[in-house]
Amino acid sequence: MLGMGAPGSSGANPDRALPSSGMYKLEIKLKSGYNLAVRDRGGSSDPYVKFKLNGKEVFRSKTIHKNLNPVWNERTTLITDSLNEPLYVKVFDYDFGLQDDFMGSAYLHLESLEQQRTIPVTLVLKDPHHPDQDLGTLELAVTLTPQHSPIEEPRDATTMLLRRSWKRSTKQQQSMRLSELHRKAQLWRGIVSIALIEGRDLIPMDPNGLSDPYAKFRLGHQKYKSKTMPKTLTPQWREQFDLHLFEETGGVLEITVWDRDTGRRDDFIGRCQLDLSTLAKEHTHRLELPLEDSRGSVVLLVTLTASSHVSIADLSVTLLDDPGERREILKRYGVLKSLSNLRDVGIVQIKVMRAEGLMAADVTGKSDPFCVLELNNDRLQTHTVYKNLSPEWNKVFTFNVKDIHSVLEVTVFDEDRDRSADFLGKVSIPLLYIRNGEQQGYMLKNKELTGPTKGIIYLEIEVIYNTVRAALKTVVPAEQKYIEEEPKVSKHLLQQNFNRVKRCIMVLINYGTYINSCFEWQSAQRSIISFVLFVVVVWNFELYMLPLALLLLLIWNYLFTSSRETADMSMEAMFDWEDEEDDKDDKDSERKGFMDKLYAIQDVFISVQSALDEVASYGERIKNTFNWTVPFLSWLAIAALCVATVLLYLIPLRYLVLAWGVNKFTKKLRDPYMIDNNELLDFLSRVPSDVQVMQYRELKVDPGQSPSKRKRTSPV
Repeated sequence: MLGMGAPGSSGANPDRALPSSGMYKLEIKLKSGYNLAVRDRGGSSDPYVKFKLNGKEVFRSKTIHKNLNPVWNERTTLITDSLNEPLYVKVFDYDFGLQDDFMGSAYLHLESLEQQRTIPVTLVLKDPHHPDQDLGTLELAVTLTPQHSPIEEPRDATTMLLRRSWKRSTKQQQSMRLSELHRKAQLWRGIVSIALIEGRDLIPMDPNGLSDPYAKFRLGHQKYKSKTMPKTLTPQWREQFDLHLFEETGGVLEITVWDRDTGRRDDFIGRCQLDLSTLAKEHTHRLELPLEDSRGSVVLLVTLTASSHVSIADLSVTLLDDPGERREILKRYGVLKSLSNLRDVGIVQIKVMRAEGLMAADVTGKSDPFCVLELNNDRLQTHTVYKNLSPEWNKVFTFNVKDIHSVLEVTVFDEDRDRSADFLGKVSIPLLYIRNGEQQGYMLKNKELTGPTKGIIYLEIEVIYNTVRAALKTVVPAEQKYIEEEPKVSKHLLQQNFNRVKRCIMVLINYGTYINSCFEWQSAQRSIISFVLFVVVVWNFELYMLPLALLLLLIWNYLFTSSRETADMSMEAMFDWEDEEDDKDDKDSERKGFMDKLYAIQDVFISVQSALDEVASYGERIKNTFNWTVPFLSWLAIAALCVATVLLYLIPLRYLVLAWGVNKFTKKLRDPYMIDNNELLDFLSRVPSDVQVMQYRELKVDPGQSPSKRKRTSPV
């Protein structure tokens, strides 16, 4: 069977689906090409082949000069941890001193390959912009081998159901009640808390004798990627994250260590596994795991704990509507139990009622919508209602709250039989913005949360939490997403971040201009008052007056600031939202050859773009703290400033500095594996930036307007 990216009939096995994740070795022999495209004036070409995986070049063949039926007979071996991404094969004509000419491309879909067997593959080359052109074929021999380990991860029906949660279920699931298997498959039985401390004696992968290591973790369908530590063989990651335990036995945690390379495939350093069933629960284990078939080890702290208050139910069975259960929960999160189980901040219950006026994603003019709820890394979903633009789910979801500053994301998808689900709309609701027990319609937004899309979803949410635990959680590092998207170069985003930094700087310049006007006596009354105030403050200045001044500023803004609706409107005017399509990798015939040579410059742009975003975000967060954008955080700032004022008034500064220094110097000695943090930066990370304020802004629902014709509306 010939086709673009389709293996021969001897190689494909459609009845046998491979697991989409795990470690695999892909051995490829590039044999030959047949009847390739003519790109040179002499009626021939100088072809060479590139392989790309996950957007990175992993192989480039030698160039065969003046030949349309080249024979390469080159081999390469790749290591991959996912079969979801196809191998992208591109052929170019080499031109000395000029941009190489595109000769065609094809995809090799790894999921369709039979494992542990060499398969002949014929790839039909095509140009995406001119699909009717005949560009010839490539002949390959491919061997896909799973990297087996001593401990096999069990693959029961529950686990496989989760992995195929994006696929169409059987027709019997069209009923309104979830099947017991589908419901239980989503519910985790416990939490595994992992502190990634360090790596030791890793092997060098770069020419300078060092590596840029990062670690990947996989537990079932869950993945987490650590930050990259540049130029070191003993990386100090010091990261903490949680994964869910879906199996009674605990499951197998797989860890891989990689060396990050710019512009090409990251190098595989080593791997190790941990059988969680061997660990005692409710106890922290310090582990040093040696890497298999490689030098070096990884140091972890692992704790297994039970999970509570995670459930899916019908509207007739709700946790908080039961008076007995409600009293028990209120008692658990009451003031008297503030210092017990500090990790358990609260509970949130979401009733997903229905949606109206959704987008038609299928050719029949209908959709098969289902709803996904995410709270940090916790994820649950409803059943699918087939062929309906106004579905009724009537389900109740319950999550544990580990951070009251978390944002609940509710996304509506259209289920498709043979491909990933289509996006229909999304809303993001900070837990602190929730109005308890009130059923409310939320207009769906686009993926970037910058404007409305078609449809309204009706939710009723209630959150119960302990204020003291929530306040203490505010000054520790926030939970990170398992896998963060790689940043991309964006001219629009770079310009937007530059403008945000410029606005912050202009605020400081305006304050400086105002102060200078007092010196210039532009207003005699203002200058006299400023001079008297300056003399009085300097003559009587004490250090405790600094936090006291910030405290007075917070109180002033609370009492005398005008309506924040106007501020939201002016903030919207600051942002020029544009729909910017991501650059697609399949634009082969254009400037890809040039872009491949600019990876280093691209990294610099991304660094500048991220730095501008970080600087602007912190400036906006400081402003939003004093503007009472999130009252809980502003009250917390008032409490902290009151304590600071009293301490500076009662205790000499030298004693406070001495206590601070002793704590800093002895922290590592007291707990060598402690993950260090900055309480002030952790506090500011919970305050939303202006961009986040706009994304969380609730759009008005106008009943008299057709959903398809709604434009951006003002905030409620």
